[in-house]
Amino acid sequence: MDTAARFPSADRVLKLLAWPAAIWIACELLWYEQYKLTGNEGSVYLFTILSDWLGTPGGEKPFRLFVAVMEIAASVLVLIPRTQAFGALFALGIMSGAIFFHTVSPLGIDPYGDGGTLFKEACFTWAMAAFICFARRDELLALGRRLLRGTGAVAA
Repeated sequence: MDTAARFPSADRVLKLLAWPAAIWIACELLWYEQYKLTGNEGSVYLFTILSDWLGTPGGEKPFRLFVAVMEIAASVLVLIPRTQAFGALFALGIMSGAIFFHTVSPLGIDPYGDGGTLFKEACFTWAMAAFICFARRDELLALGRRLLRGTGAVAA
């Protein structure tokens, strides 16, 4: 029996490892929805800081609920095999926003004084989403080509 028949390909291994990463993303994002959707004091505090900093005082609730809906959508998409790559890309974008706001806004990396747990979790979730995007890069490239064809642009 040859070696190729005994061991899965590296691509297959990456795609299998994408599943624990996807489960992490979904659990992590959905865990925090209980705070965003119920108007938990800590969540309201964070989004008030952000909405005030962005120049939209009083915009905390729509901002918080918008982020919650986007996170729920990414959580669902990342758990469906056909949409996992897009869900990971979506989660990557959401986490990029979270990391950006934690680093450049008055929110800061440690808004709760707990050693930056929220920021660290955002960074790890970003890394898991990036890993899935890498593992499923062929699907994302195919999606990009389809989208470019749909706009009339010529893809290489």
